[in-house]
Amino acid sequence: MMKANQLRELSPDELLGKEQDLRQELFNLRFQHATHQLENTMRIRTVRREIARIKTIYNEKRRAGE
Repeated sequence: MMKANQLRELSPDELLGKEQDLRQELFNLRFQHATHQLENTMRIRTVRREIARIKTIYNEKRRAGE
């Protein structure tokens, strides 16, 4: 898990790439959860929050560039 100040150092393209990776991980976690193979269900919550954090920082950077 990256902190917000670490994410702010990334470029917008890197942020979008990281978001895509996390969305893929979230899909896999949901699939594991549905098939009762997921041991750490808190990981779903952490990934969702990290996606939200990335989207927030991406929007901040986009608005600052306007």
